[in-house]
Amino acid sequence: MDFDLGVTQVFADGADRNGILELRSNPVIRGFTTNPTLMRAAGVEDYESFAVDMVDLVPDRPISFEVFSNEPDGMVEQALKISSWGEHVHVKIPVTDTLGNSTVAVQRSLAGSGVKLNVTALLTADQVREVAGALVDAPHAYVSVFAGRIADTGSDPLPVMVEALEILAPYKNLELIWASPREILNVAQAAAIGCHVITVTHELLKKLPGLGRDPVEVSLDTVKMFARDAELSGYSL
Repeated sequence: MDFDLGVTQVFADGADRNGILELRSNPVIRGFTTNPTLMRAAGVEDYESFAVDMVDLVPDRPISFEVFSNEPDGMVEQALKISSWGEHVHVKIPVTDTLGNSTVAVQRSLAGSGVKLNVTALLTADQVREVAGALVDAPHAYVSVFAGRIADTGSDPLPVMVEALEILAPYKNLELIWASPREILNVAQAAAIGCHVITVTHELLKKLPGLGRDPVEVSLDTVKMFARDAELSGYSL
């Protein structure tokens, strides 16, 4: 891949141990993230043992694990435990609980306690603004805006991501994550606006080498693919 990502870092998003083993030697991958949904899909049964194993596999890069308590005190308790698993561990705190109540008080408490955070599931600039104010005292934190889910509503996520970068600019301890990308185009878009991080699933990462390829070359490869598959299938008219 000869595409210039600029300041944008690629984080692998998933919970497949074999995939993580493969990706940890890839110089493009600068960090890792996961969540309970990805872990369940991957068949993870023991949350803590899986997470500690992941930290052992990639001890030198940022890695994020999410709390799953829905109560403020439970979130804090789980966050402190998760944070203890490694120097580069960031704790994912959802922007609200399941009733839509803001977790800003939890974020502020943990930030003040020196916990590295990854506040997740944001979709609006107002949410970014509120979270940034809560993370002033954080040693370091990521703010994850789910651009792909914004796009799923039929809205262009780019204006939100650009505004989010502007909001976070005064906070040198905060970095913006372009989360839930739907296509490799999103990597190019994130790089174009100078987004700090984009998370990419293991499946989508397979397409990453196509960044910057000549469209004419891709067109020819597509024609060759159709011709090859027709021949292999033994089609005749």
